[in-house]
Amino acid sequence: MTPNLIRAGIVSERVSWIRGMIRSIRALPTGSFDEFVQDPRNTAAAESYLRRGIEALLDLGRHILAKGFAIAATEYKDIGKELFTQGILTREQADLLRRIAGYRNRMVHFYHEVDNQELYSLSTSVLSRLKCRKKGIQKITAET
Repeated sequence: MTPNLIRAGIVSERVSWIRGMIRSIRALPTGSFDEFVQDPRNTAAAESYLRRGIEALLDLGRHILAKGFAIAATEYKDIGKELFTQGILTREQADLLRRIAGYRNRMVHFYHEVDNQELYSLSTSVLSRLKCRKKGIQKITAET
């Protein structure tokens, strides 16, 4: 594999997709846990939006590595580490992306362990800390 051009269209599309998934989660009724679980479609939607947003984020990282640096990340958990090695992410961002990748794997393979309370928590407290910034490569970071 040789480095090539990172395709701006792919980057823009994935960032737009991620932002759309975050907006969709924020649009769910999250005033209280009871309100959130009153309609079972809310938890199903939250899980779907979250999983698809994570997939897009990981696909974006994989694209940057493959096209920009000729690195094939075979495991989702390796994407953050490789982006850190290439100077794209800070150590904290790389660690966060590794945890996000692990959570994606949990959602896909241990879906039966992800309960409504956890989805509610992710849809409220965790997502409220996300910021989308436009500097160089657009990125999503969690502020602590």
